[in-house]
Amino acid sequence: MPEQNIPVVDLRDWTAGGARRRDFVRGVGESLADIGFFAVVHHGVPDELVHRAYDVARAFFHLPPAVKARYHDPAKHGQRGFTGFGTEHAKDSPAPDLKEFWQIGRPDVPDDHPVHRLYGPNFWPAEVPAFGPTLTELYRHLDGLGGVLLEACAAYLDEPAGRFRDMTTDSDTIVRVLYYPPIAAPDAAPGSVRSAAHEDINLITLLSGATAEGLELLGRDGAWRPVHTGFDTIVVDAADMLQNATNGLFRSTTHRVVNPGDPASERFSMPCFVHARRDVDLSPLPSCIARTGGKARYPRITAGEYLSQRLREIGLLQPTGA
Repeated sequence: MPEQNIPVVDLRDWTAGGARRRDFVRGVGESLADIGFFAVVHHGVPDELVHRAYDVARAFFHLPPAVKARYHDPAKHGQRGFTGFGTEHAKDSPAPDLKEFWQIGRPDVPDDHPVHRLYGPNFWPAEVPAFGPTLTELYRHLDGLGGVLLEACAAYLDEPAGRFRDMTTDSDTIVRVLYYPPIAAPDAAPGSVRSAAHEDINLITLLSGATAEGLELLGRDGAWRPVHTGFDTIVVDAADMLQNATNGLFRSTTHRVVNPGDPASERFSMPCFVHARRDVDLSPLPSCIARTGGKARYPRITAGEYLSQRLREIGLLQPTGA
């Protein structure tokens, strides 16, 4: 098993309270301020559930392309259901990523809840009956863990416990089930990789163990660093919305998924993108401005404005006026 080369925290320390909780908070905060990444062990997401989730993912993504295409609705802009191979690209990359995916929005609210107003409620592939129940169960675990980690972020900044966690109440947090198929030369556009260098849009991202390595982060020295993504840890990174709200104190670090040495191999991963509600003001917090030189370095913007802007930049939403 590859050695983890990013900081590691143990969720049991948070649960224990006292000095151990303070150590956990310091580990989370210092990691996000330094490299923007850390890993969590004893995270409470059952291994059995993660394996079951990958089983249903394989069952769906190995269906014929014409069957999968039935579950793509362009009006969803990639935020619900299936998005086909080569559709999304990184913000500054013209080449499409070598991936396809299924996105799941908040499952435990009514279909007419405001969180589904833009993209509609979840729907599920009839060919894989266990897909919906299994991914819903995984969503609940990751959503709960995300809330704990956001509390730890607030504690590190001496902010109220709910400063970031409350931003996610009834938000459109997303679980994305990603499939990177074997790389066939006719399909690969020049310069394409499984996931080009990018930063995430949301507050924090939780990555359940992937079925193969390939994730790399860009260090301050300009060198790419592989990140272990096995089932023994959940990898967490700060994303652009949290960077904005903390005036850059927490770093949204560039990362990518590189092509494998064996082009016949495939890879599955299941990131959970923890989002703020669309109405949340992401303007830099006064306490973070004070800790980062006394001047706001990031804009006043709502989470909804931020998300729409980025969806246009990565090709999932048409540019305004197009």
